[in-house]
Amino acid sequence: MCLATVYKDSDDTVICRNVSKLTVEEDTVIIRDIMGDETVVKGRILMVDLANSIVKLICD
Repeated sequence: MCLATVYKDSDDTVICRNVSKLTVEEDTVIIRDIMGDETVVKGRILMVDLANSIVKLICD
């Protein structure tokens, strides 16, 4: 299983670890971790690095 860490691009702050699912709805990114907890962020995906399990978001 490949789990990701989601970072805020502006300052590399960790938004969420052990992320198993990302859902994009217009200008919102819904992040779900392996425990099923959801974090909702207003913004968009800037970059996904699958080899290193990194996702960077541009947050509004």
